[in-house]
Amino acid sequence: MTATQVRTELITEALRLACRAPSLHNSQPWRWVLTDDSVELFADPERFVRGADATGREALISCGAVLHHFRTAMAAAGWDTAVTRFPTADDPLHLASVQFTAARSVTEEQRGRADAILLRHTDRLPFVAPPDPEALMHALSAVAENHAVRLDVLSEDVHEFLAEASHLTEALRRYDAEYHTELSWWTADFVSDDGIPRTSLVTATESDRVQIGRNFPVVARTERRAEILDDRAAVLVLSTLDESRESILRCGEALSALLLNATEAGLSSCTLTHITEMAQGREVVAALVGTGTLPHVIVRLGQAPALAETPPPTPRRPIEHVLRIERSRPC
Repeated sequence: MTATQVRTELITEALRLACRAPSLHNSQPWRWVLTDDSVELFADPERFVRGADATGREALISCGAVLHHFRTAMAAAGWDTAVTRFPTADDPLHLASVQFTAARSVTEEQRGRADAILLRHTDRLPFVAPPDPEALMHALSAVAENHAVRLDVLSEDVHEFLAEASHLTEALRRYDAEYHTELSWWTADFVSDDGIPRTSLVTATESDRVQIGRNFPVVARTERRAEILDDRAAVLVLSTLDESRESILRCGEALSALLLNATEAGLSSCTLTHITEMAQGREVVAALVGTGTLPHVIVRLGQAPALAETPPPTPRRPIEHVLRIERSRPC
């Protein structure tokens, strides 16, 4: 089938939803261009977090996540998507070109996954273990069709070694002024449409009960989930067979699929990359996985108490700041 022009309003709303995708420090390192017959995704180097992500690898993962979110939103709206990754050989920032054909139908599964975009949020508090093995398996199944990416569940007996690697990477960065300056910037009180708001941060005591996590500035507030003395989350690792840009982009797509499936299954999640940002930490993760693949992302999955308060949504940039419309004919 040939590509079809989709109404500007529908594309805009799908992109608004897609931009709820997770990104390093909520930096949202993407921009979109809407043409007559396609939507083009570009990385935005002005929004790279250089202190934590010197190579831009995590920005690429973030862009993979927003690409999958967009395809998910379009599927729920009744449109199939065809993606050409890295369509412009001499422009490494041009990550994908997306074209559309009308779908024959929309399934409840597609609608549910799109609904999960608004329900998903990063939860840095301790979890109880996933109570239902089927819920965890549903989350894992999201990556089955992405052959560029491997998903492993770490056994509980190696969690302590991962926790040690987490502490090691934080210790190695103790005197890294650029890293800490950026971290303070992205968590400052004045954040309005990007960064991590104070409502999404944890207290010192809450942080102490989660051994595998990035050290963010702590906040003062009433203690939450005091009944969960130790984090019992399942710990998953997303890896690729190589370091190609396409594999890393696809890793971000797999991350999006995993998080949305987990949300559908009633699980809470926290995405972590601080360990794999450092060579020493990445080597530890690779050894724990033991598959010869290259680890990129760690994900904690578990269950939050049923009556736990959900923090307000983290801010996102206005759609007009990330989308440029270049259509020669109205639609």
